[in-house]
Amino acid sequence: MNLNIIIPENDSVRLLSQFVEEMDLTCLYETYSILKENQVTPRQMLKIILYAYLDGRFSSREIERACHRDINFMYLLEGKPVPDHATIARFRSLHFASCAKQLLVQCSELLYELGEISGENIFIDGTKIEANANKYTFVWKRAVSKNQEKLGQKAALLVSECVETYALKPVWGGRVKIKTLKRLRKQLYAIKEQEEIKFVYGTGKRKALLQKHIEQLESYLEKLKEYNQKIHICGTRNSYSKTDSDATFMRMKEDHMKNGQLKPAYNLQHGVDAEYVVWLEIFPNSTDTPTAISFLKEMKENLSFKYRNIVLDSGYESEENYTYIEDNDQIGFIKPTNYEISKTRKYQKDISNRANMVYDSERDCYYCSQGHPLFAMATKQRKTASGYISTKTVYKCADCTGCPVKDKCIKGNHFKTPVDERFKSLEVSRKFERQRAECLQQISSKQGILLRINRSIQAEGSFADLKWDRGFRRFLCRGNAKVYAECVLLAISHNIEKLHNKIQRGTVGIHLHCIDKIA
Repeated sequence: MNLNIIIPENDSVRLLSQFVEEMDLTCLYETYSILKENQVTPRQMLKIILYAYLDGRFSSREIERACHRDINFMYLLEGKPVPDHATIARFRSLHFASCAKQLLVQCSELLYELGEISGENIFIDGTKIEANANKYTFVWKRAVSKNQEKLGQKAALLVSECVETYALKPVWGGRVKIKTLKRLRKQLYAIKEQEEIKFVYGTGKRKALLQKHIEQLESYLEKLKEYNQKIHICGTRNSYSKTDSDATFMRMKEDHMKNGQLKPAYNLQHGVDAEYVVWLEIFPNSTDTPTAISFLKEMKENLSFKYRNIVLDSGYESEENYTYIEDNDQIGFIKPTNYEISKTRKYQKDISNRANMVYDSERDCYYCSQGHPLFAMATKQRKTASGYISTKTVYKCADCTGCPVKDKCIKGNHFKTPVDERFKSLEVSRKFERQRAECLQQISSKQGILLRINRSIQAEGSFADLKWDRGFRRFLCRGNAKVYAECVLLAISHNIEKLHNKIQRGTVGIHLHCIDKIA
């Protein structure tokens, strides 16, 4: 059967095969120690898996079945015997995972050389995809820390009791550690050998007090080791799953029970240019704000071209992200978090809002709705989790006594001080206010509107293709490296499919959607 005649000339499988042939797969071949003659080569295996992901087949058993029945998979095999599902899964999780980032770089560089990627505008967005883990195997860092503290108090009482009972020297200085318990256990075993005490087990036998103390001590030791290990696995995260320790519990949009249930997931970030996924990263953060800088750093270090315009949605707005983009001579098109709400009548008539107060730059003070000045009283410095320090100026009204609109101006019920005794105060970061004003001016320009519209189409469109068109809503692998490899396979297959569709439509080389065509 001549597959070259049966398969149409404009089929996507031909473009995929040609695209992979142009890639340098030296890093992939180096992961193999021995290559048999009558065996599917790593290049052919990559073609098979990429086409399977392009076709919406993600299971290794399903890919094996397709290799027996589908002529497109037979075309990619080139007469070689069909690999079994274990070989396919092993290739994805072991061989491809070790060089996934290098192959993603090659794909982006090849598209850039073809002129399909502009290298000017990058649209970044994120989505959460459920991990291959049981949603009830959660470990919460806060709960573990509380239990560890309670166990430490019990262990301290046990140490004090043992020191008093056996007339031992104090071996701890107020806080019990694992080292302390091990030292005490050694001393208790020495007493056992000295007094020749025999331990008994089973029902109907009375244990000696020394045996009870040693068994209780060993149970505390095992539990403390377990708590330490769990906190170490959590790291900077607040939770993880026992099934997949790299997955973090997040609130997902797919909430079938409608109760806000948290599920183990990964935060996948896509950097899209001309509808192609140029770069991607996975993060344990449930929010997008702390992921932007790390994403931009990795993209800058690996790609040969540098993007000028960084287009982000309101979830990425922060002083730290603004500052990083400025320091790297890039232009940030970030939608402010209050952009939509600032257009409402309620927001514009809210007298407690700082945006509705008059600012006097000469006196450096704000005037409230009643004309009372709020002067700068102090400055505060706040440090983020990544180490960035922001400086805020505290403005406070000298006297709010007898103000007729005090209940509308001063809000917040979670204060020990009554509202009558409180005065209006504001915390303002001058740097952040300046950056937000500049960014608002940029996104309101003609170029900014064009880029914002394209961000909605391109960045969110890549996730629409991933979740809705292909139905990929849950990872098959576990662990950061293997999950990242899956994301790269999805991205490269998406890029090849997008290139094929552009060739068929005759839109090759077009990087942005025009506003006139959209309207």
